[in-house]
Amino acid sequence: MNTKKYGPWIVALMIIAPFVYAALIFPQLPSEIPTHFNINGKADAWGGPSSIFLGPGIMGAVSVFTYILMTNLKTFDAKKYDQANDQLYGNFALLTVAFLSILSTIIIYSSTHADQINVGKLILPLVGLSFAGIGWYMPKFKQNYFVGFKLPWTLESETNWNETHKVASTYWIYGGLFQAVVTLILPMKFGLIGFMLATAVMVIVPAVFSYRMFKNGNQINNPN
Repeated sequence: MNTKKYGPWIVALMIIAPFVYAALIFPQLPSEIPTHFNINGKADAWGGPSSIFLGPGIMGAVSVFTYILMTNLKTFDAKKYDQANDQLYGNFALLTVAFLSILSTIIIYSSTHADQINVGKLILPLVGLSFAGIGWYMPKFKQNYFVGFKLPWTLESETNWNETHKVASTYWIYGGLFQAVVTLILPMKFGLIGFMLATAVMVIVPAVFSYRMFKNGNQINNPN
């Protein structure tokens, strides 16, 4: 798909959709709706009906910023990496906006069904799946200051960057899928613990690999 031509229209539709959903249910809202949920996924703060537009507003603003950044990465990136793939980053930007739009819709839904659902059971598996999606993209990312493992040694060495993101890809794909499963099937507290432990592994292991490769002169060890 030509993201340069159709991307802005698709982004606009995805940003508007949660607002339309919120506007449709607004007349039926009670005098107070949940605005925050605790670690157990239960509502612990409340606001007026108009607060239902707060989530879509925040997510919409983040979506616009993300899309502009990702589709103009070579303009904003001081390193000016010519090998940056415009189509790749355009697709990644659309997927990011889609994730934020779905997240916004879940927040709206949870505001009207707080007594029927555990919002964490909806949001955390979605986040896990988004991490897995990012992992799939990681080996395709070229050196830049905005996306990926932006460590001093990955930015200095293209080899280090590429190898680090190959390693990170595996951990993020399987780690994200693990997060989606455990947060869906386990009780909220245990699921959250599993989610945080997996996140730590997904961040620490590639970072340690990158540093050790840097200390080894950015050489790739191929054991015989």
